[in-house]
Amino acid sequence: MDWDDMRVFLALARMESLGRAGQQLKLDPATVGRRVARLEEGLGRRLFTRSHQGYALTDEGARLLPHAIAAENAMLEAGKAAGAEQTGLSGQIRIGAPDGCANYLLPQVVAGICAENPALDVQIIALPRVFNLSRREADMAIGVSSPQSGRLSVQKISDYRLHLAASTRYLAQHPPITQAEALGAHRIIGYIPDMIFDSELDYLAELGLERVALASNSVAVQFNLIRHGAGLGVVHDFALPSDPDLVRVLPDRFSLTRSFYLIRHLDDRRVSRLNRFAEVLKRSLRRELLRLETAVLAREGAAGHGGGPAPIS
Repeated sequence: MDWDDMRVFLALARMESLGRAGQQLKLDPATVGRRVARLEEGLGRRLFTRSHQGYALTDEGARLLPHAIAAENAMLEAGKAAGAEQTGLSGQIRIGAPDGCANYLLPQVVAGICAENPALDVQIIALPRVFNLSRREADMAIGVSSPQSGRLSVQKISDYRLHLAASTRYLAQHPPITQAEALGAHRIIGYIPDMIFDSELDYLAELGLERVALASNSVAVQFNLIRHGAGLGVVHDFALPSDPDLVRVLPDRFSLTRSFYLIRHLDDRRVSRLNRFAEVLKRSLRRELLRLETAVLAREGAAGHGGGPAPIS
């Protein structure tokens, strides 16, 4: 077994496609396939199952994966010790995140980090589910609750706030909302109830709203339904600045606070580049959250309704 074969194994494990792995490695797909077959033959184990959906790790492949990642990290550290670039972050890092964070926070944060570290490659997986770091689906994940099991390290990033919101167009065309009882006359947008993957996301139940007229398992889809005037829904405050037509509804009466956590595998605690990236990521996320939530308050203050019910006809 040599490092070059392990490098190909890692690329295919991450990309799940011969073509995408080849693009990352600058090899043709046939060569990637031959190299993986050679590694499997040498180990006497099947590392991947092949299907029309791509390549997935077998149990043997999943057991090999953390060792391959450790070898990759060791090679990166050795390169630095031998005189490679010392100041910036480099290599590939994959982050898993719920799609609200992935759509409205991570893009600008990661763009800033990569602008300062041109040798760094970052992959963002935006999925409405919990990530399995033991199977190395990602190098680190952002969660909305702290896991209670597994070989994981968990650090709180920051609290964030959510409120009911709607577009000004929708509010102008429907009965006024001056008290909670008026919500029953409006269409509510939220999660598909049986697809809520974390109890922290069961916003509407906490607000006492039962019927969801329009639902999606994706925060981004819910956000777009709201911004297109389909109804009211719970929106992250940090997402509101991306559409000036959205306003908070009854913000003094309905307010939720949740938290983001950075979750990593315990085996990575001595990997300096991941530690450095994690610190930069946490600091940048806190700064961006503060900027966006402050912008919402400033906008409401400028409109003359900070803290009170949104101006609705």
